[in-house]
Amino acid sequence: MKVRESELPGIGQKIEIETRSDDKIAIVIHDDGRREIYHFNDEDREECTSTVTFNDTEARQISAILGGLVYKPKALEQVEVAIDELIIEWFKVEKQSDAVHKTIGDLDVRQNYGVTIIAIVKKDQKKILSPGPETVINEGDTLVISGERKELKKLIREKLTN
Repeated sequence: MKVRESELPGIGQKIEIETRSDDKIAIVIHDDGRREIYHFNDEDREECTSTVTFNDTEARQISAILGGLVYKPKALEQVEVAIDELIIEWFKVEKQSDAVHKTIGDLDVRQNYGVTIIAIVKKDQKKILSPGPETVINEGDTLVISGERKELKKLIREKLTN
């Protein structure tokens, strides 16, 4: 699946998606909470064949349905058992925490906690995907971390809060 994001000044954000089955859709998220989904013609990738508009509440309900919160396919139950304790969490680094001005390598989160930092969202909203050990963590950074629940809580308690 290919995903491209772009800002629409004064409107919101547009996300274009090309699926493995070669379908193309675009989702426009308006600043007022509305979402529009556009489906494109298979032969002419620039020609929209249908549009659906959702308000914020409807969009969240559709998201829950697509995400499997309403109905979970039977095949996924086995996968969930295998990753039951594995979670992903977003955590904002607090002022004066032990992690501030240190690199990921300095903290050695994988070795010491069994946790992986998947991404960092900086204060200016710059995203660093798959940050390396040389990446510096600053106050106010939001870390996207993955691991077992108890290990994540230990890392947050010991290194990310003051």
